[in-house]
Amino acid sequence: MLDIRIDVRTLCRVRLVIARCQVDYVGRLTAHLPMAQRLLLVKADGSVSVHSDDRAYKPLNWMSPPCWLIEDPGVWTVQNKAGEKLVITIEEILHDSKHELGVEPGLVKDGVEAHLQELLAEHVTTLGEGWSLVRREYPTAIGPVDLMCRDESGASVAVEIKRRGEIDGVEQLTRYLELLNRDPLLAPVRGVFAAQQIKPQARTLAEDRGIRCVILDYDKLRGIEPDEYRLF
Repeated sequence: MLDIRIDVRTLCRVRLVIARCQVDYVGRLTAHLPMAQRLLLVKADGSVSVHSDDRAYKPLNWMSPPCWLIEDPGVWTVQNKAGEKLVITIEEILHDSKHELGVEPGLVKDGVEAHLQELLAEHVTTLGEGWSLVRREYPTAIGPVDLMCRDESGASVAVEIKRRGEIDGVEQLTRYLELLNRDPLLAPVRGVFAAQQIKPQARTLAEDRGIRCVILDYDKLRGIEPDEYRLF
């Protein structure tokens, strides 16, 4: 049997495969997707994800890096270091292509969000007495964390900053924390989701995942007091 083993971390291109397939995940839990047409996305960051046409950007199932892909006739097996497997049984391939996307210039944030990050970095004790800043835009394999900090006990804390806190921001921070906690020099890493306003659903999800939510006062960070507190 042909066994093509690919360490997806070494890929420099994105691979798009549209196939009729079924998907089984075996790990801490099991999950099954019956046979249907789906998009299989193998990215240069090392992730393999399975998409349908009705969930926007969210995959039906995925394997985060680091992992490797074994291609046998009719079967893909994606496995990580923990021994978890994503088994994709392929009945028919309708499209298979690879594309070089080039260097990612990064997300350009709106002025208020970028300024919030700058202000909070300058006044990191807003998050707690004795806190210190390690670095702004702390790099990870899937993008930079807005702020990496240490709390009063010296523990690592990753801070994601939004103007308006929604569920996708919580998901983004969750992915960062998953990667950061694999680094023995940083772990354990806690998360703080900071925004000018946070939607109730996002707060519920964050708190369920052990992520602390903080409401930011933009004017207070800038040193501007509300008019009602002024005498003149």
